[in-house]
Amino acid sequence: MPNIKNAKKAVLVQAKKNKINNTYKASLKTAIKNLEKSIHQNDSEKAKENLNIVYNRLDKALTHRVVTSNYVARNKSRLTKKVNEMK
Repeated sequence: MPNIKNAKKAVLVQAKKNKINNTYKASLKTAIKNLEKSIHQNDSEKAKENLNIVYNRLDKALTHRVVTSNYVARNKSRLTKKVNEMK
């Protein structure tokens, strides 16, 4: 446990940011799982809806610096490719 006042505050701020970042990550992972599920069920309408949701969650996580731009680009590419192969 830190002894200096500044270090104590840093621990509190870090915990708060950690909680927020975990929320963004969990939301993103849930959206990706829902998309994968709709792809597995061959439901193209639902897959397109879920793809838009995943795009929004990826972009939001990127703006909050939870994930990197390369991660976002890679996932968008892979997931779009999977949805397009359903047709």
